[in-house]
Amino acid sequence: MRYLIALLALVGVVVASLALHVHYSTETEPCSINEKWDCGIVNHSPYAVIGPVPVAAIGIAGYAALFVLALARRKRIVLAAVVVGLGFSLYLTHIEKDVLLVWCVYCVSSLGIISLMTLAALAWQLSGRKKAA
Repeated sequence: MRYLIALLALVGVVVASLALHVHYSTETEPCSINEKWDCGIVNHSPYAVIGPVPVAAIGIAGYAALFVLALARRKRIVLAAVVVGLGFSLYLTHIEKDVLLVWCVYCVSSLGIISLMTLAALAWQLSGRKKAA
């Protein structure tokens, strides 16, 4: 299970890197599909930064940390971290849906990735308990 989590974390790094590219870009992005799906609007909004740090950079760091923790077999820390990541991703999804009224393909992809990672981390944690019993 740790390899699945590590693989998903690498995919998360790629997706967050694409979002970070959009954050710093002034060009029209290929993910700007229509008025409801526009990564540029989301990644240039005031919600795309925490202080001076882009949210996408936080995502890259978080996914990289999860990659290392999964390979280091730190089950409990991985589970705690993915739950925090899922909560943050759900908050950002709320911002897209209810405040900005625009969706970002990369952000929705990241939500899917962290959701799968959460399920995998739960399964990993529970599988260890069955073996111990």
